[in-house]
Amino acid sequence: MEYSTQMEAARKGIITKELAYVAENEGMDKQELLGLVASGKAIIPVNKRHTCIKPSGIGNNLRTKINVNLGTSRDCTDLEMEMEKVKSAVELGAESIMDLSSFGDTQKFRRKLTSECPAVIGTVPIYDAVVYYHKALKEITAKEWIDVVRMHAEDGVDFMTIHCGINKETAGRFKKNKRLANIVSRGGSIIFAWMEMTGEENPFYEHYDEILDICREYDVTMSLGDACRPGCLKDASDISQIEELITLGELTKRAWERDVQVMVEGPGHMPLDQISANMKIQQTICNGAPFYVLGPLVTDIAPGYDHITAAIGGAVAAANGASFLCYVTPAEHLRLPDVNDVKEGIIASRIAAHAADIAKGIKGARNWDDEMSTARKNLDWEEMFRLSIDPGKARDYRASAKPEKEDTCSMCGNFCAVKNMNRILDGEIVSIYDE
Repeated sequence: MEYSTQMEAARKGIITKELAYVAENEGMDKQELLGLVASGKAIIPVNKRHTCIKPSGIGNNLRTKINVNLGTSRDCTDLEMEMEKVKSAVELGAESIMDLSSFGDTQKFRRKLTSECPAVIGTVPIYDAVVYYHKALKEITAKEWIDVVRMHAEDGVDFMTIHCGINKETAGRFKKNKRLANIVSRGGSIIFAWMEMTGEENPFYEHYDEILDICREYDVTMSLGDACRPGCLKDASDISQIEELITLGELTKRAWERDVQVMVEGPGHMPLDQISANMKIQQTICNGAPFYVLGPLVTDIAPGYDHITAAIGGAVAAANGASFLCYVTPAEHLRLPDVNDVKEGIIASRIAAHAADIAKGIKGARNWDDEMSTARKNLDWEEMFRLSIDPGKARDYRASAKPEKEDTCSMCGNFCAVKNMNRILDGEIVSIYDE
């Protein structure tokens, strides 16, 4: 039986090799996953031309996945450095790499990713169009915007962020309802500026059916971009954000009618107490489509530490239904991240995702923690290092301040509660001071 997309296959009852792989990796029954993909509540982003991919599932009842943004800019064009980040990200457990390159030979880098990288690959075609055509923004035609979408699909990317939710009506309302931070989405600001200068409708909205045809042909997952995501706490949950979300819900249904897989992008910056409600609103408006969030960052005052503000928000978002966390690095709002920034961002995001999976009751999520607790009870340092989310850092910290006795650490020494409880419960004498 033939099929064009993972969603169409699932709706026809076909268990693809990609679905079987994801089900085994998640410890999930294949039929359960089949139902989730068929209904749009889970996705398996895998372009037919990305042959080296190790598929990942994103959505309901699956482990929370993380995405790593990287790519060149006008100020930083070192492709070797970007590939080093890619390699590090994969080794650190990131399931997805998103190429946001906005300068240089972007196609060369993109094709290198889809020919060599086993992670899910995402892109934002709107950035690349500005680079590819080498002309003023207002001179790019609607056809040229769509042609870049096709080029990315042909190059093998698994999902594309398409900013199709902001149309002329939404833009008009945005101008009437002033924001503190305006539009902070790069793609959103570009298409807003293009509409303002040309007077034309957003081509990604106007020609949405053509984009769906492209996605169906290559099985590219639509990541419905949130051009109006809030860029500061004051703008969170405002009319522009919610109105765009309603449009994205409508576009989700239209994609599903073509058997095109969809995820929906969300905030942004958001006070901690608004996150849960936002996740529930998205699930309702978008009929359970997987939600992909940037953070959310729960405070605006922490440049240099925004991997932490994002991890706090990401844990709450994922615990309340978000399926996909876009990592944030310590360099957010400051500069292009280096390799160490990427590592710090990934670890923070993975901690957030894992904490959320425990809260959601994802099958097997707590096992890792229970194994670590057993190793701690047994004072088995090598096992603790092995189980650490960052074994190298854990080992380095211990080595930097060696204790007098190898079975303790330099914090407690002979006062170690674990050691003393083990001994007293084994019937031994605990003296502490004279040992």
